[in-house]
Amino acid sequence: MSYLFDTDILSNLLKKQPSLALLRRLATVPPENQYTTSITVGEMVYGALRSQRADYYLQRFDEEVWPNLGILPFDTEAAVRYGHVRSELERRGIPLAEPDLRIAAIALAHGLTLVTGNLQHFSRVPDLAVENWLA
Repeated sequence: MSYLFDTDILSNLLKKQPSLALLRRLATVPPENQYTTSITVGEMVYGALRSQRADYYLQRFDEEVWPNLGILPFDTEAAVRYGHVRSELERRGIPLAEPDLRIAAIALAHGLTLVTGNLQHFSRVPDLAVENWLA
């Protein structure tokens, strides 16, 4: 099985004391089955640039995080999924934030299980497999 890591999962790995449950679970997944999205890359860079230690975090991303993950783009297939999901959620009156919609669409387009601490947000997305490895 392959997994797509959301921003809060990758951010947790950079903490002084990352979640032990996350580290244990991550150790069971081969590197070739670990992915994130270009959307998450953007969110993490934005967060780093807003911090007092931007250079430190940007260096850690480049040296420790990005080389160890497949980074998936928001491509045509994901865009088509995005349109369907957004339309369905808005029709049901439960919209989702734009970045989360794009991340979910990429996971759906590639048949990946989304790993996130935001189960409440992503569980709204039809047919999206979601797991929380922080708990």
